[in-house]
Amino acid sequence: MPQTLNTTVEQVTERIRTRSHQLRQTYLQNAQRTMEMFPPRKTLSCGNIAHAFAACQPADKTTIAGMKTSNLGIVTAYNDMLSAHQPLQSYPDIIKAAARGLNCTAQVAGGVPAMCDGVTQGQPGMELSLFSREVIAMATAVSLSHNVFDGILCLGVCDKIVPGLLIGALQFGHLPAGFIPAGPMGPGVPNKTKAEVRQRYAQGNADRDELLAVESASYHSPGTCNFYGTANSNQVMVEMLGVQLPGASFVNPDDPLREALTRETVYRVLAATVQGQKPRPLTELICEGSLVNAAVGLLASGGSTNHTLHLVAIARAAGIILTWQDLDELSHVTPLLARVYPNGEADVNAFQEAGGMAYLVRELRSAGLLNEQVSSLMGEGMAMYAKKPILTASGTVQWVEHNKPSHLPDVLRPADKPFSAQGGLKLIHGNLGEGVVKTSAVKAAHQHIKAPCRVFNSQDDMVAAFKAGELQQDVIAVVRFQGPKANGMPELHQLTPCLGALQDQGFQVALVTDGRMSGASGKVAAAIHMSPEALDGGPLSRLRDGDPLLLNAGTGQLDVLLDDDVLNARENAIFAPAEAMLPNSLGRGLFETFRQAASVAHDGASVFK
Repeated sequence: MPQTLNTTVEQVTERIRTRSHQLRQTYLQNAQRTMEMFPPRKTLSCGNIAHAFAACQPADKTTIAGMKTSNLGIVTAYNDMLSAHQPLQSYPDIIKAAARGLNCTAQVAGGVPAMCDGVTQGQPGMELSLFSREVIAMATAVSLSHNVFDGILCLGVCDKIVPGLLIGALQFGHLPAGFIPAGPMGPGVPNKTKAEVRQRYAQGNADRDELLAVESASYHSPGTCNFYGTANSNQVMVEMLGVQLPGASFVNPDDPLREALTRETVYRVLAATVQGQKPRPLTELICEGSLVNAAVGLLASGGSTNHTLHLVAIARAAGIILTWQDLDELSHVTPLLARVYPNGEADVNAFQEAGGMAYLVRELRSAGLLNEQVSSLMGEGMAMYAKKPILTASGTVQWVEHNKPSHLPDVLRPADKPFSAQGGLKLIHGNLGEGVVKTSAVKAAHQHIKAPCRVFNSQDDMVAAFKAGELQQDVIAVVRFQGPKANGMPELHQLTPCLGALQDQGFQVALVTDGRMSGASGKVAAAIHMSPEALDGGPLSRLRDGDPLLLNAGTGQLDVLLDDDVLNARENAIFAPAEAMLPNSLGRGLFETFRQAASVAHDGASVFK
């Protein structure tokens, strides 16, 4: 049973509600008026309708034209290059069959791009990664703009795809929506082994054949990468928001339960349409309370720092103002209950074996850390999310109580015996601006660093300095001009093996950047998302090699140990991307408009002003 709501959780939720009141009311009123003025299919002409179902089966045409039962719009991020999305190929047929079984219909409304950050890590394509979220959101809205759908089904898993799908779906918040994942690939080479080989390769102690072999044995089959990065953090987020079914996140693609959960999602979304038994639009699911629940779930599990951007942007799309300060305060009262790589050595399959989402939600409810005044695809409150889905003999899904202790206490622990009393995130502030640091993946001994800085204007420059032996000392690497306005705010995950190798040699090291780190990054303290970014005249642009820096991840302090007058008297460094890197090639030239409009505000609000 849930306990009395934690005071801080209650206060933060209420503060968000008060702060957002006007914006939220405008959003809700717009959703209500949209449903009144443009009910799905009702305002379309016969020609409009004929175009919409021209390619459908005759029976589906009759059903859609009758307008008495629901027609679901599928927005899919399927491609067969991205392992997490390859299983989605067959999902539309499964969905359509499930809908027909209830005398309803479903159509693929559209597809959205789905890029793999694993493929583009350290490559020019990474500069498009964060901006792709906005493209996905817009593509989702375009897909649904035909106004022939009574409900939405979003098929996607990975880093920017799920946030983009949800932001786009929230433009149609008058409709119900459900998310359907593919699940993680099974265990492969342990993540720790992979990281060790990467580190040796960075040092020149492993060749390409050895590295490719271990990478291929780690990423080896259809399904989501099995570490706890941004993709799997997305799954925790959408479950906690109530738009994905309980326990659906970490069921493997080849498990028969996977398809049953897909069918069940269809049934739940159909039931939530205006023609269904319990109409429940997306506006009722994404609210102040559910967003706080999602934040708590991510903090308790050591989720990706990328969600300090995504969750804030999702909130804003729903007319809610969520800030980094809110996340920081929640982190202070949320215990860290999970140790999954990069926060530990286990993968998400071990997390699932230990008890998974049912265990996590049960413990958070028992600690009074979740809002219960929320709605989901399952109904009211969070009780159903503390249950575990099982496959019945008839092939349907049933949720059962999960009262067992953790099967793997080194992976998942109860709220009264956490790995840490606080969550895995800390707000960073000082005379270099504001940012965030993921503390859950960094040992306490490596969270306090005082050292001279080396300043780089690109990640390639830092890697080159490492290979040249220039960083064999205590050092805080500052990699600037990596913000959204400069080059799209790429992830700098390729720096982790270099900095990790220095740390293993006994040096005090850290990273400070206005860019991002992968959800797979850890081990080394990294103050990221620094705002204002260097290109906007942020303090990072005035740092020079040798300036003494202090980073204390535990207290959230980041300062350059110089008089403010000295720092402010300096001219800002000039951003000049190397022409040899062809900065407008490989699609990057198309995103100039995005870069001009981009920013990361001090409250972490989205990427765009």
